[in-house]
Amino acid sequence: MSTVAHRPLVVLIDDEPAIRETVSFVLDMEGFEVATAEDGERGLELVRRLRPPVVLLDVMLPRLDGFSVCRAIRGDPALSGVRVVMLTAMGQRSDRLRAREVGADHFVIKPFDEEELVGILRSLTGAA
Repeated sequence: MSTVAHRPLVVLIDDEPAIRETVSFVLDMEGFEVATAEDGERGLELVRRLRPPVVLLDVMLPRLDGFSVCRAIRGDPALSGVRVVMLTAMGQRSDRLRAREVGADHFVIKPFDEEELVGILRSLTGAA
């Protein structure tokens, strides 16, 4: 009898199709399940519905920016276990500080190192 290993769910919120496709492919190959959204409002709805262990969140998004999405996640007691990794091209010190202020667990700058990103996600989800 074989068992299917649990694949930790990651919600990826990014408005760039190429980023969604690339990150989804990499994470799928590394044993993660990935659900995606292309704007902040849809992403927040997805997070509220799926309650994933981790959200990968771009900062610059249409309809609701990443900082606002992170703040909303942190403000919802039902999502208290969700970890947030900001994934952005905005690497200024002020952006890192703002990410920390709204409750992000990690801050990864694009272009990102795939191994580093996978390592962060594994540590946050407890995946081997």
